Amino acid sequence: MKTKYLLLLLAIVPVVLSKKFKAEEKPEWAKKDIRDYSEADLERLLDQWEEDEEPLEADELPEHLRPQPKLDFSNLDSKNPEDLLKVSKKGRTLMTFVSVTGNPTRDEAEEITKLWQTSLWNNHIQAERYMVDDNRAIFLFKDGAQAWEAKDFLVDQERCKGVTIENKEYPGTHVKDEL
Repeated sequence: MKTKYLLLLLAIVPVVLSKKFKAEEKPEWAKKDIRDYSEADLERLLDQWEEDEEPLEADELPEHLRPQPKLDFSNLDSKNPEDLLKVSKKGRTLMTFVSVTGNPTRDEAEEITKLWQTSLWNNHIQAERYMVDDNRAIFLFKDGAQAWEAKDFLVDQERCKGVTIENKEYPGTHVKDEL
């Protein structure tokens, strides 16, 4: 019986000792009912919640808070602006638009783009695909540098009308000029 009381005491002591404020020492905003909190009170509560947190690693931060990667311009060909774009988009999210030739149904275009996405994944190019129109899809790359490798693959596909990266159109190689 004594061991049960001892265990109960040992379980309660850390809870009691971990309080930051005693009831009379709490700031005025902390004594309010939670439903009466203002935006400033909620902000203070969030700051208090996060004050003992360890900062996130750089790769765990949201993309807009990550430090910019160092660009290595020594290996770049100054005559090729695509290389500069490719290096500048490394580690950044990038969207590309891909169009399917002909007049496919939405299901047909979805099957074709799904096949392309699978082929890219098999080549270790990670892309998410979203259909935006009956013949057009967005491919989202977590590493923007992979978009140019994907573009090289996609424009060679028989049913690819074109790929748009950073507002630059790359026509498919099997597309006849439409007048």
